[in-house]
Formats: sequence, structure tokens, C-alpha cells
Amino acid sequence: MRVIRIDTTSATILLTEAPAPKVRDRQTGEIAKDAVSGEALMTVGVVFIDEGESSLIQVTVPESGVTDGLAVGAPVSLPGLVARPWESVFNGQQRHGIAYRASAIAPGAFPMAEAV
Repeated sequence: MRVIRIDTTSATILLTEAPAPKVRDRQTGEIAKDAVSGEALMTVGVVFIDEGESSLIQVTVPESGVTDGLAVGAPVSLPGLVARPWESVFNGQQRHGIAYRASAIAPGAFPMAEAV
């Protein structure tokens, strides 16, 4: 599977949804776990702003990577952010998208403005 590293050094990332357990099965309520460590996974909603463009994305982080002090609307950092394109066939329909994952989420800061 292709993994694309995302450079966040010049981006502004704002928290739009507080961390919540990632649900693996909506019918049973089973929480998703990391395939290697077995640790519970969380999802967070963020707006990623870079070079004048913005995207709302959901990012998966391990439960141990969620730092205290996160506030909706505040800047955050997402170390180790990667994107993984995916596609599958479900009930005869082809689906595709991009899954985002980071090693952690922590309070961040707004990037320094360039002097004019």
C-alpha cells in the first residue's frame, strides 16, 4: 500500500472535532485497534490549511498519542502525518478515498507570519 508523507511545517491545522474512539463495526460498536500493537484507535477532525487551500479531514491516531489540552478551534500538531490512498468493492460498488494517520495529536501554534 502506498504511503504519502505530508509536510506540515508550513500548514495551519485546526481541531474541528474532539478525539473520539474509532468505531470498527457500527452494528456492534466494536472499537478499532492497531493491527500491530493492539492499541485502541481514535479519530479527530481537523481543517488542514496550506498555501491558501483548506481541507476537512479525519485523522486516525493511537489512543496513547492523544495529548491533554486540546480545544476545538485551536491549532494542533500532527507529527508523522501520512496519507494512504485506498479502494475497495462493497456490494458491487467500487469505493475509494484517502485515509490519514498520525502518530499523535498535540496542541500546536499558528505559523509565524512572514514580514512584509
